[in-house]
Amino acid sequence: MAATLGPLGWWQQWRRCLSARDGSRMLLLLLLLGSGQGPQQVGAGQTFEYLKREHSLSKPYQGVGTGSSSLWNLMGNAMVMTQYIRLTPDMQSKQGALWNRVPCFLRDWELQVHFKIHGQGKKNLHGDGLAIWYTKDRMQPGIGTLCYSFVGVTACFFTYPLFEKRVFPYISAMVNNGSLSYDHERDGRPTELGGCTAIVRNLHYDTFLVIRYVKRHLTIMMDIDGKHEWRDCIEVPGVRLPRGYYFGTSSITGDLSDNHDVISLKLFELTVERTPEEEKLHRDVFLPSVDNMKLPEMTAPLPPLSGLALFLIVFFSLVFSVFAIVIGIILYNKWQEQSRKRFY
Repeated sequence: MAATLGPLGWWQQWRRCLSARDGSRMLLLLLLLGSGQGPQQVGAGQTFEYLKREHSLSKPYQGVGTGSSSLWNLMGNAMVMTQYIRLTPDMQSKQGALWNRVPCFLRDWELQVHFKIHGQGKKNLHGDGLAIWYTKDRMQPGIGTLCYSFVGVTACFFTYPLFEKRVFPYISAMVNNGSLSYDHERDGRPTELGGCTAIVRNLHYDTFLVIRYVKRHLTIMMDIDGKHEWRDCIEVPGVRLPRGYYFGTSSITGDLSDNHDVISLKLFELTVERTPEEEKLHRDVFLPSVDNMKLPEMTAPLPPLSGLALFLIVFFSLVFSVFAIVIGIILYNKWQEQSRKRFY
């Protein structure tokens, strides 16, 4: 088994196990590539992570296309290359996306993203960024790095500062139930869950991002320093995400540009022990929310009235009006009659 995984693979799995912060007895990942074996028990109280291939993507990028059998769809200017999938080239006014066709019904998961952002632009003359999505709707026009209204969660790499005075590139996370919109004047700060600076452009070593969702605890970490270790970025408890949403990644350029490349996306199912009390608390939810963040309530629009309903409303309104007029006339005549009697 050691020969199958390799020394570096064992080291990476051990790093991830040590970095688990959900307070439970997390899993030691045994990724058995090419062996045909499933995960195995490694010790008392330990559980496993499973690579979910229907939600994962790696070279040589089979299953990417427009056919009904494809697991991933391209959108916009995205292109499949030999060593990566380029969402946008280093050119102005481009946008591209990559979306998984299979909805994810996992309760606890971890998404590892191997990416590269690079280009000819100098300091503060590059943009706009890269976004990673877990959303209700996929392949939606207008959903891009600038985090327009959506339903789900996103982690955005902003490589160009629009208004806010903070060090860029910058990672920002946002949960939305469809009622929030991105605040361009403040670079999305009013609606973000958290963020951190991430110097990721034009690096000569691999860069990674991991999004972990365990027991309604959202954690985002990075490996962007070439040290082969995760560095904390965002940690938010009380995040409630529905199951059955889609994973995707997108990018956009404007007057400034960069190459935004995705090398691999790997989703792991996390099997976590829960007490009976936790099982009761961690029931399925149907709309994204955050315990310590008030999201505006979604109000469903009223259905349009049918022709019959509209006719009945108009008819009874007229009847009520005529009835009210008749009663008014009768009361007025009685009042006049009583007035005349008092006069005589």
